[in-house]
Amino acid sequence: MSEPRPASTQKSPPADRSRAGSTARGLVRTARPRQWVKNVLVVAAPLAGQRLSEGSVLLSTAIAFVAFCLAASSVYLLNDAIDVESDRAHPTKRTRPIASGEVSLRAAYTTSAVLAVASLGVALLASPSLVLLIAVYLAVQTGYCLRWKQEPVLDIAVVASGFLLRAIAGGVASGIELSQWFLLVTAFGSLFMVSGKRYSEKRLAEAGEGATRASLLRYTETYLRFVWSLAAAIMILSYSLWAFEIDQTRSSVFTTVSIVPFVLAVLRYAVDIDGGDAGAPEDIALGDRVLQVLAVAWVACFALGVYL
Repeated sequence: MSEPRPASTQKSPPADRSRAGSTARGLVRTARPRQWVKNVLVVAAPLAGQRLSEGSVLLSTAIAFVAFCLAASSVYLLNDAIDVESDRAHPTKRTRPIASGEVSLRAAYTTSAVLAVASLGVALLASPSLVLLIAVYLAVQTGYCLRWKQEPVLDIAVVASGFLLRAIAGGVASGIELSQWFLLVTAFGSLFMVSGKRYSEKRLAEAGEGATRASLLRYTETYLRFVWSLAAAIMILSYSLWAFEIDQTRSSVFTTVSIVPFVLAVLRYAVDIDGGDAGAPEDIALGDRVLQVLAVAWVACFALGVYL
């Protein structure tokens, strides 16, 4: 009589495929493709420089967009891997793929490294300058993940720099000279969005939703309101002076008219900040129809003033 065969200790192929599929889905979720809407900012410099209609510039801008999508996803994976323990103690973040165990730390770190290298490779298709800009972005964001996010003011400055680098990436990729007004508007616009995000997070934290940011505990609502109000004021002033300069140069009134939807869009977004709803700017951009209409009106007026 034959002895019974010992049970196999290896997983069955269907189980392996199921596990691999779950990991892949978790990696995609952690990469946050929904956040890629921020990378549309790469069109800002070519649009402002009156070059977006050129085929070569459009291609370079598209490359910059893809490079930033890869780089940003790399940073999201790295950040969630580093924050895994604190995320597990958070009431909502504990369901994230890495915190829940759906994605292993090894898979997260490996994928993050692969995406970072891929972003540099894609950037090289446009220009060495874009490679340098992406490398700076990755270095600064890595510093943020490891340490700087725990430091008040520095955390706001670093996150704002991410928006600023996106805004100038299209110009860097295409070799477009950036005006001082463009840099001022994008710099203080970035600070406005990020400080508004922190203000909303502070409101939620004080309402009992919980906060895992060490720096957030060292801010007050009054201070954050001062920062985003000041940033909004400087951004509007800089944009208005820029618009007047463009209209005088091109003998047009459209850029001056664009000040109206621009200011209204800022005021509309400020409503969300003041209500504590600006914790996720991409959700506002994708969900606020009035803000979308104002944005389209602003882009149309600005484009008419620049291109006609």
